[in-house]
Amino acid sequence: MLSAKPPMPDRTNSGPSDYLAAERTFLAWIRTGLALMGFGFVVARFGLFLQALLGNRADLASQRYGLSFWFGTVLILAGVLVNVVSTWSHVRLVRELRRGEFSPLPSRLAIAVALLLAVLGLAMAAYLLSVREPSKQETTVSTNVQSSNGVITIDSRHSVDQTLHKLEQILEAKDIKLFALVDHSGEAQKAGMQMRPTKLLIFGNPKAGTPLMIASPTIAIDLPLKLLVWEDASGKTRISYNDPKYLKERHDVPQDLVQNIAAAGMLAAEGANGAQK
Repeated sequence: MLSAKPPMPDRTNSGPSDYLAAERTFLAWIRTGLALMGFGFVVARFGLFLQALLGNRADLASQRYGLSFWFGTVLILAGVLVNVVSTWSHVRLVRELRRGEFSPLPSRLAIAVALLLAVLGLAMAAYLLSVREPSKQETTVSTNVQSSNGVITIDSRHSVDQTLHKLEQILEAKDIKLFALVDHSGEAQKAGMQMRPTKLLIFGNPKAGTPLMIASPTIAIDLPLKLLVWEDASGKTRISYNDPKYLKERHDVPQDLVQNIAAAGMLAAEGANGAQK
């Protein structure tokens, strides 16, 4: 005697629990899409955060933020795509439930999102590893951007006189004219007052300065360029100069001429690191 076959499940009528489960899945995908977009925004602004942390605060809105911008953009677009595809999938699933044609299959969307996040995670990890820490020599010259007064100050590894000597050699080698060397501390001593070594170099190149003054005449107040070499209360030699970004904003210098006022920073770095004993 043949045994009766078990009845086949009726797929033509889906219960409320099926529709509620589909809706919960849909809402979960919406949350995933929003999370991707929010995280993408944070990643896209990561480069901006790094620049602010390093003291590069001026004109941040016009700066490029490197690969973090593109990683963040991809995550935001992925979040938008997840919301669009999950909406389409939810509508299709509800239709299949009504017709009794639903058959459980692995979620292609979940697999695609997981793979995308894995690839982006590896790429971001490689990007972070590629950002080298400052070398020992670079860290010996700490830059203090004082955005309140537009002055940048760095440390020199040598005495005031040694640093000045090296700076004078660099100016001569680069054919930059030294207009004056003002010995503030020397003049103070002549007046019977004590002052830590403080000396000001005034230098420039007419070929670089003239176009600046033609484009922005008021910048003549801050030209020629200056480097102040001084000793602080702890005996450490410091080099101070006007922040090029501050000068750009103060005198509305055209972007293509900013490099003409950036020489002070490069000279200061060379003198601070290369001063000879």
